[in-house]
Amino acid sequence: MKIATIISLSLAGLFSVGVTVAQDIGAEDRQAALHIAVTTCATCHGAGGRSISPKFPSLAGQHASYLIAQLKNFKLQSRGDPDALGYMWGMAAPLNDELMAALADYYNRQQPANGIASASNQVALGRDIYANGVAADGIPACAACHGPDAQGTDAFPRLRGLSAQYSLKQLRSFKNNLRDVATMHGVVSGLKTADMKAVVDYLQSLGP
Repeated sequence: MKIATIISLSLAGLFSVGVTVAQDIGAEDRQAALHIAVTTCATCHGAGGRSISPKFPSLAGQHASYLIAQLKNFKLQSRGDPDALGYMWGMAAPLNDELMAALADYYNRQQPANGIASASNQVALGRDIYANGVAADGIPACAACHGPDAQGTDAFPRLRGLSAQYSLKQLRSFKNNLRDVATMHGVVSGLKTADMKAVVDYLQSLGP
């Protein structure tokens, strides 16, 4: 699949959900979102969205548009990976659009966690695959969508510093269509397990 097609499909999938801009969020919703973040979300995602468990993603610094899209998918039960079903379907069920936007804005404003240095000798390979893809297997560069520094954009999530365990689980979910995202399934389906592990080790090693 050509990179241009990948990008256009991803943009269409993201912006079909609609996004509330930060300046439209009211003070009451911001306060409610802070309460939810501190008393509920922090249990898994850590204080300020900086997770200390490799099972759960850090949310600090993540793009608000991506977080809103995922919360909507959880609430609609259209994201079907096991952790979504086991945790997030229920967590997102009572959230309205205003609270989703306020939560997303809160986490977007938090300082991301430091990366975790990896002992893997495959980090260099992961860096190369991220930057250049695997041309022989038709795998495009991750950087084409997620940026050369893995900071992401409004359209694509920030991957920098995410735990290798969490990221590998998500790649496997894309590959097996547990997360039904045609773009990522097309990218990951040809990626070998060893290559996936190398990429996620590289991403985990990146700092804020």
